[in-house]
Amino acid sequence: MAKRKLSGRGATCNPANRYERLEVVREANGFEEGSDESTQYYRDSSRTVLTANASPDVPFRFSLNPYRGCEHGCIYCYARPTHEYLGFSAGLDFERRIFVKIEAPELLRAALISPRWQPQPVALSGNTDCYQPIERQLRITRRCLEVLLEFRNPVTVVTKSTLVLRDLDLLQDLARANLAQVAISITTLDGHLARLLEPRAAQPKRRLEALSALASAGIPTMVMAAPIIPGLNDEEIPRILAAARDAGALAASYVLLRLPRPVDELFANWLREHLPNQQRRILGRVRQCREGKLYSPEFGTRKTGTGPYADHIGELFALTARRLSLDRPLPKLNVSLFQRPEGPDAQLRLF
Repeated sequence: MAKRKLSGRGATCNPANRYERLEVVREANGFEEGSDESTQYYRDSSRTVLTANASPDVPFRFSLNPYRGCEHGCIYCYARPTHEYLGFSAGLDFERRIFVKIEAPELLRAALISPRWQPQPVALSGNTDCYQPIERQLRITRRCLEVLLEFRNPVTVVTKSTLVLRDLDLLQDLARANLAQVAISITTLDGHLARLLEPRAAQPKRRLEALSALASAGIPTMVMAAPIIPGLNDEEIPRILAAARDAGALAASYVLLRLPRPVDELFANWLREHLPNQQRRILGRVRQCREGKLYSPEFGTRKTGTGPYADHIGELFALTARRLSLDRPLPKLNVSLFQRPEGPDAQLRLF
């Protein structure tokens, strides 16, 4: 029976979980099993909320992800394989089976109040977007920002969502003390391509508007041209950076497409569905940047690739960033203002 394509989803399939021995497949009314278009939410029972990172090419030590899985549905997302650890597929399940850390603000407060915590920036959205659609109702990210402001602990935010503007008041208060920076991720300026790549994320024009509003409010902002997909959007680098500079960005960075298993299969299926005439060329360019493979996990090169084509992308980015004065990092965040609540009620506030 022919499968009907789901609207508003990035993945075109729901591959079997590599870590599960049993796979159950059912069909009904032409849809794959579980392929209803509604998103389901699950309570995440994690007892800690700050994830320590030891990767030498990641610019932060601790990150906080209020959600596991992401309804934005970006087909290229390197976080998709983490859903397999939860017993789900990295395909459609990643987009419509979202785990929610309801107690994240309380767990964050407990971590910061501990004498073991050394003041340092916390990265919001180190893995999945902290401003995906359900945040509008749950407000978990906003409550985490309130905790960070209370402790005057610095924070960095990366997002594709204009919902970040809802929390402009908190980000302004943090930024006045050099405690906050925001990065807006832009993959393409082509609205049609963005809708295919990132079906439930904000359109590029709206992301630029959000960047402009943040910059106008005095919040240090940067653009992340990510991911750069060889043969698809690498030629857009100058236009993306110029548009971001005009919107008020102070810095820029990029990340080459990363395709760990099974994202490689998902992305190839996506190309076959949406860009069949370009599939061979794009995957060929990716392999040119990954020593003949679709992915290489080596630290230091996994974000930029290797080889002449990867070098060309890096040079194009560097030259453009230099010309637009986006080649300097954002100012270092202030860690000297950190404070813990005092008085007999301090511990009670954990509950």
